[in-house]
Amino acid sequence: MRVLLVSANTEQINMPVLPLGLACVAAAVKNTKHDAKMLNLMIQADTRKALKEAILGFDPKIIGISVRNIDDQNMENPRFLLEAVKDVVAHCREFSDATVVLGGAGYSIFPQATLDILKADIGIQGEGESAFLTLLERLDKKNDISSIPGLYLRGHDSLSVPSRIKSLADLPLPLPEIYFSIPFTVKDQEIWIPFQTRRGCPLNCSYCSTATIEGRTIRKHDPKKVVHAISKYTEAGLGHLFFVDNTFNLPASYAKTLCEQLISAKLNISWRCILYPWKVDDDLAEGMAEAGCKEVSLGFESGSKKILANMKKKYSLKDVREIADRLKRFGIKRMGFLLLGGPGETRKTVNDSLEFADSLGLEAMKITIGIRIYPHTSLAQTAVKEGLIKPDDNLLLPKYYMVRDLEGWLQKTVKTWLKNRPHWMI
Repeated sequence: MRVLLVSANTEQINMPVLPLGLACVAAAVKNTKHDAKMLNLMIQADTRKALKEAILGFDPKIIGISVRNIDDQNMENPRFLLEAVKDVVAHCREFSDATVVLGGAGYSIFPQATLDILKADIGIQGEGESAFLTLLERLDKKNDISSIPGLYLRGHDSLSVPSRIKSLADLPLPLPEIYFSIPFTVKDQEIWIPFQTRRGCPLNCSYCSTATIEGRTIRKHDPKKVVHAISKYTEAGLGHLFFVDNTFNLPASYAKTLCEQLISAKLNISWRCILYPWKVDDDLAEGMAEAGCKEVSLGFESGSKKILANMKKKYSLKDVREIADRLKRFGIKRMGFLLLGGPGETRKTVNDSLEFADSLGLEAMKITIGIRIYPHTSLAQTAVKEGLIKPDDNLLLPKYYMVRDLEGWLQKTVKTWLKNRPHWMI
């Protein structure tokens, strides 16, 4: 069957990104008898025209749409992003009678609600490579699809278990040709190629949706396979990578092995990653730097011991400071993150956090005011107990946790701190 895979994301909330999840599905489909093409709507000035040309020129029988972002996670001026995706689905209906299938990170957090509001036919919650291929085979043969893991049907309440892949060993990694139809700059800003070496996170932070999207079990690609794939990007002249693993440094042994193999391969790459501020010793920091790491996102979230405990973090403030200093010593830039206004937050803990962040001397700081509440998190349970949300709220329309006594004061306080710190942002 002909399959058109559409990345509906047009947002550049932090930076323009290539559709990695959709590329993984495309790589899997290309290893079958089915014919797949990708369309990235981020770069399209007229999405309706782009969809019309792609659909009429290819005549797909299945249209897969990746839903990455539900909203912009901005409590002060929130933007709900699914209206634009609803238009994408409507344009697909306008030009084709193909079956429309939803997937992606945003979709996986709110599968039934997103499917219903977008009026697509089918959705797959969780990792799509295996489940989507099974769906294609069964639709091709007109077999029953109801038993496919992670499957949702519009108009039918589902108790489906998210699609999870036990091992990444047999999954193909996206190679440069997957992206060749997509320009690598957006408004003169170079895109860092997204790359994922492992999936899943067992850490259980109070507010985080990663476990819903990827599960709690860490599964890893073979480092040799990763390095081989990266070598294909460098051969294509693409040497800037962003490792989007939720925690690049966990497990530390895997991170060290990967760095060692990158160093041995002498690929001359520059890369960024996301670090959990725990278990980063000199050997790992040095290996990262030698392997090409230029910058890390260091989400320590708070400078208060009490708030870190509320967030279920495993690290201490001492860990954060030592790791920040260690990264600086090895020439790696650091972008810190604070998440303010959550359960237990007070004026004192806010000031403690701002002072702590300031004392680290990081190259950049991102501050978020108010915490987006996601389903299946302990933050959501707390919000229900405190009467901030109803037990049956599906949370698709964004709701935020903010200590009521801090509203107004917190926003003013943060903006005051930002005035003399041009490298800080909200």
